Amino acid sequence: MASVEIYSVPACSYCVRAKQLLAGKGIAFTEYDCSIDDDALERVRALTTRKTFPQIFIDGEGIGGFDELSKLDRDGLLDRLLTAGDATN
Repeated sequence: MASVEIYSVPACSYCVRAKQLLAGKGIAFTEYDCSIDDDALERVRALTTRKTFPQIFIDGEGIGGFDELSKLDRDGLLDRLLTAGDATN
């Protein structure tokens, strides 16, 4: 299974929705709260030019925020991305 990271802030409804989508699919993820973790905020700023949250990474590749995550899921591509490196598929 691919590694999933989500950089978020607590008051963000899109962050909540992204985490709900991932959790609802049983996808484990590492969350970084950029409102209290300055290192995480610096790291995400170095990885992307986007200024909005959430910022979601699958195996180190930035996919964008909730809208992009949701579109990948609707198009059936999210599951493929998550298992692309899985030798059992």
